[in-house]
Amino acid sequence: MLALSRKTGESIVIGNDIEITVLEIRGDQAKLGISAPKSVPIYRKEIYVQIQEANKEAVKESINPTDLAKLL
Repeated sequence: MLALSRKTGESIVIGNDIEITVLEIRGDQAKLGISAPKSVPIYRKEIYVQIQEANKEAVKESINPTDLAKLL
C-alpha cells in the first residue's frame, strides 16, 4: 500500500484519468472529491463488499432450466 500525505486542495492522480482531491479535513474525517470517467465504477468499500457478497449468493442459488424457461 502506498501511503501519501495531502493537504486540503491537494490531489493525487491514478493512471491517466483518475484524480482524487482532498476537499476538506475536519477532525478525523477527510472529504474527498474523485474525478474519473463514467465507465469507472466508484464505491465506498462497505458498499463494494455488500455487492460482492450479493453476487456470490446469487451464483450459489441453483435455478432449474425448466423454471427459467417458464419465466420467459
